[in-house]
Amino acid sequence: MSRTTPIVHKTRTQLVVEVLREKILSGEIAAGEPLRQSALAEALNVSRIPVREALLQLEAEGLVKFEPHKGATATELSVAQVTELFELRAMIETDLLAKAIPQLQAEDLIKAERVLEQLESAFKHEDAVASWSELNTQFHTCLYQAANRPHTLEVVHGLNTNCDRYIRLQLLLAGGIPAAEHEHRELLNYCKQRETEKATALLRHHILHAATTIRDLVAKQVV
Repeated sequence: MSRTTPIVHKTRTQLVVEVLREKILSGEIAAGEPLRQSALAEALNVSRIPVREALLQLEAEGLVKFEPHKGATATELSVAQVTELFELRAMIETDLLAKAIPQLQAEDLIKAERVLEQLESAFKHEDAVASWSELNTQFHTCLYQAANRPHTLEVVHGLNTNCDRYIRLQLLLAGGIPAAEHEHRELLNYCKQRETEKATALLRHHILHAATTIRDLVAKQVV
């Protein structure tokens, strides 16, 4: 008996969240741009209720900000935010990886390799930019999950959502794709070899070097 992929039914709010998130992360909605609920509802052909619910969820993700007498706006790019987010990632993710490596099973590494191949393929196509973040998160999750720290992993996913548009800036504007590809491959090899110290050192460099590049880009954009 063949297995079929279950149909995932999404609410209107979920669909609006996905559309607005992608527009903010891609830069189609610029940082600081007002998000008028009535205009968004009309453009997306929905009522204002799912739009408001979506904006509240995006506020929790750090992509939208509510201000008195101004309403919702896309959050501004911030050098200080880059520093905080990426330093947090470096601390949490290296610890998570160190705990995971001794527990990694063959199937974890096979899955990570398959996802990495998909990510490398997506990097070669500009129309696949929207999939970069999801595939990157899937790859790292394959390596971290064996740590059996679900709450920590949830925090990491939240940080990654907030870092997404910054990472896209680095990959698209600073030629970061070749380095990302090389470092991902090297990281996977260290994990296969159970080289915990080398893997965590590389991961820390991978995150903090990206932060340095992104800070320079953001500083130019906010001047």
